[in-house]
Amino acid sequence: MAISTGKTMPSVTLFEMGEEGPEPVNTDELFAGKKVAVFGVPGAFTPTCSAKHLPGFIQNADALKAKGVDEIVCVSVNDVFVMGAWAKDQNSGGTVRLLADGSGELASKMGIELDLKDKGLGVRGCRFSMIVDDGTVSVLNLEDGGGFEVSSAEQLLEAL
Repeated sequence: MAISTGKTMPSVTLFEMGEEGPEPVNTDELFAGKKVAVFGVPGAFTPTCSAKHLPGFIQNADALKAKGVDEIVCVSVNDVFVMGAWAKDQNSGGTVRLLADGSGELASKMGIELDLKDKGLGVRGCRFSMIVDDGTVSVLNLEDGGGFEVSSAEQLLEAL
């Protein structure tokens, strides 16, 4: 069953690329005492993710923060090296924090796995956006598979 509003985010370890290499990020610590805009993409460097989804959050970062968002996080079932390279390629520059769910543990525990084996991508996570208030999902925009209809930064702003 997929995560829903009012539910607590799963406790997992994600990874981000630091200056010295991969660094663990515990979701309990990530969400503690903060309002975090989180969005998930099926894959870094894929067309919609690179042309629309991540750029939309970079462009709307100031507007989200003006609505009380403390941090903006992008999550994908990719390895940390790919996410680090994508952050550089997209010039996320600290505006959006890119975190790797390399083993798909977060996607699995959220109940949003997306089977893209027939496209050569393995099992990923569905596209989504959400607001997590102190560990609890308060807004959730979950796409059907890899679609891009309801999870944009603009849609999340409207929900705030």
